[in-house]
Formats: sequence, C-alpha cells, structure tokens
Amino acid sequence: MIEQLRRPPSGPLFHTAFEIAAELRRNGKKAFLIGGCVRDLLLGVSPHDIDIATSARPEEIRSMFEETYAVGASFGVVTIRRNGFCFETATLREERDYMDGRRPETVQYTDDEVQDVSRRDFTINGLLYDPGTGEILDYVDGIRDLRRGVVRTIGDPDRRFSEDYLRILRAIRFSTRFGFELDSAAQDAIRRHAGKLSRLSGERIRDELEKMLLGPRPSQAFRMMLELGVLKEILPEAAAMSGVEQPPQFHPEGDVFTHTMIMLERMCHPTRELAWSVLLHDVGKAATAAPGADGVIHFYGHEHEGAMEARKILSRLKCSSALIEHVSSAVANHMKFASVDRMKRSTWRKMMAEPTFATDLELNRVDCVSCHGKMGGYLLMLDRWRELDGQPAVPPLPVGGRDLLALGLTPGPELGRLLNLLREEFLENRLKTREELLKFAGDQIKNRKKLAK
Repeated sequence: MIEQLRRPPSGPLFHTAFEIAAELRRNGKKAFLIGGCVRDLLLGVSPHDIDIATSARPEEIRSMFEETYAVGASFGVVTIRRNGFCFETATLREERDYMDGRRPETVQYTDDEVQDVSRRDFTINGLLYDPGTGEILDYVDGIRDLRRGVVRTIGDPDRRFSEDYLRILRAIRFSTRFGFELDSAAQDAIRRHAGKLSRLSGERIRDELEKMLLGPRPSQAFRMMLELGVLKEILPEAAAMSGVEQPPQFHPEGDVFTHTMIMLERMCHPTRELAWSVLLHDVGKAATAAPGADGVIHFYGHEHEGAMEARKILSRLKCSSALIEHVSSAVANHMKFASVDRMKRSTWRKMMAEPTFATDLELNRVDCVSCHGKMGGYLLMLDRWRELDGQPAVPPLPVGGRDLLALGLTPGPELGRLLNLLREEFLENRLKTREELLKFAGDQIKNRKKLAK
C-alpha cells in the first residue's frame, strides 16, 4: 500500500532529516524515514526522534557525513549528528540465526527495503516514509492496523518473539500506550514465550517497565502483564500482590494488586521515583499478612519489609543507587502520615527535611484517594509545608560544637548528646535564639558537672 500524507511534516527535526536523506540519495543510495516516527505522523503525534533506513553501508555513511558515531556498526547502525539532532541511520538488512533471544548471529545487508521491513517487530512500526516523493510505503498492512487500533507482529509471532524476547514487553507497552488491542495470536505467543524473559538483562527489562510506568496507561500494562503470565517472570514480587486480601473497612477497592493498580491510574505527572514508589509501596504485604486477635488481617511492618524488597528488586533491575535509596526510603516512610497529627514538631519537621519528602507527600495522596479517602494527614502536612514558604524545614542550629567546648564541655560522646538535645529544643521552638541556646547549654553543662562530683 502507498499512501500520501495530507500535509508534509515540517519543523527543524524533519528539515534536518530530509537534508540527510537527500544527501544519501545524491550519492545514489536509498533513504527512508522508518518506524515510530512514521507511525506517529499518521497518529497526529509529533515524533521526538527520527530513524533513517538506507542502502548505504556503515562505512559509506561515515564517509558522507562529518559527525557520526558507530554505536551499532556491527548491526549496520550509525548515528548521524547534525544541527543538534541525532539520527540513528541503519543499513537495510536481513537478520538470521537468532541464538540468544536478543541479537542475530548473522547480519546480511540488502538494497531491498521490503526485506528489511519484514524482519521488524510490529506492523505499526514497519512503515516507511519516502522524503523524495512524500509517500508512505506499507508492505505489512501497518496502516490498516493503525486504523483498526491493533498491535500485530510482522509475520509469525512465535518467530518474532523468539528473535528478541524484549518484543514481548514492547508489544504490551505499545498496546497500552496507544490504547490498541493486542492481536490474539500475539497474546497466545506471549503466553508461550513469557518464561524466556528471565534471560533478558535487568537493564532492558527496567527500561521497558519505566516506559510503561510513565506512560498514559500504566495500570492497564501491569494488568495485561499479570494476565499473560509476564509479570510473574519479571516482577514476581508484584505478581504476588494479586489475591492478597485487605480489610474492606480500610480497602473497599479490593486486594493489594487492585489497590496498587488504582494508585498507578491516579498518579499525576509522575517522576520515576514516584512511579516506582507507588508500584512497590505495598510489596511487603504478601509476606506480612496475618490475622490479628481481632480476626482482621493486619500487615504489621509491611513498610519495612517492602523497603527491603524494593531495594532487592531495583538492584536486580540495575537501577541507580540514587533511585534505589529514594524509593526504598519512600516505601519505608509511607505509613508515617497516619500519625503526623500526633508527632512532635521536631519529628514532623525532620520528616519534611528528608530529600524524599515531595515523593512521600504525593505517594500518601495517591494512596489515600485510592482506598479509604481519608486525607487528614496529607492536608495537614501540605499546610505545614506551605507555611514554611521556602524556608528549610530544619534550619541550621545557631550553635555548634566549638561553642559547647568554649562553655567548658570536654570532647566526647556527651558533646553529641547535648547537640542533639539543643537541636530538639530548637526545632520544638522552645529555644529560638543563639543566646537562649547558649544559656540552656551552659546550665546543662553545670548540672552535669555537679552530678559528676
């Protein structure tokens, strides 16, 4: 099928891509825009990046353009940088003999764009745009599937998923990202091949999961992964939340997995830190569920168990140490909001001074609106945060160790204990000035010296 765009794409990104394609054609090579950028054009979405397919070999591409990077030259991929944009430019190729479910053992270049398209993953990603004619070339019925709202593999789904197991996750991600139906043959093949996902690296799984978590329909993606047997292979701890019942007076929405999915739906402009914290905040409930003397199921200590589980999961997925620390801390802290109205001033101010506090606050909001709807703790802490008006929750103590030594205190553990006491009095607003703190400290030192005699 050949289709003409009603309006040619414009803008600096496309203008630069057209320049590169024209240069390739002047050198006697075919050049097409391919894949997601063409799909997005047909969906009325502005692409963020553009891939180019060409009959030029990698060494020819590098000789034609000034700034290139051979990021995947062994697979025919060269990155061209121009006007501040980067374009992955791939030589038209066939791929054969996939052995490890990730990359082909044999790559054979071709001048035939039809052969190149036939090795790709899904029909909606197998479209070509010819900048010379303005035509979209469709050899795989991708346009029809876009109009029907279907994600379908190019050719046999068993073969496509066996070539690269990551395509299983990509199929689910594309389906939920666009709100498309996943082809029934693809679903059946995913069930057959889901067990092979354990062979993928943690990094590749993590990247796909994050795209789902930060995408438009994260709960739909995770429900689909659970239903197709994918979640138990890549995140068994999350799959284990399904069927863990909760007391209906606190969680009328259902089990732990249902509650978590509702939370994912109710995130607003999530960060990576928030999305992972929402997904994993109750991951410790499966291990801590136990009926109490009152006959009600309790999850005592689930936040601490969950923090340890979150650390293990994110480490397995090769997340950064900063993300691991942030999320495990947010999971550990998420039950504290239930008692903020009874906390000492110094305690809640220290809580607000934590680097995770913005995540903690939003996690609590989403948690509450997704179950019992009691927002008292959240609103109280939000008001307190606003009252700070940009001032630090824990301001610097106006006195330090040298001041205490000057008052006659000798170095040792007593110095740290007295500093902590001063900090507590200062945060409780009982001692407000440096003079008050020094007088209090002097009295404390005198009293301790008397007791020591």
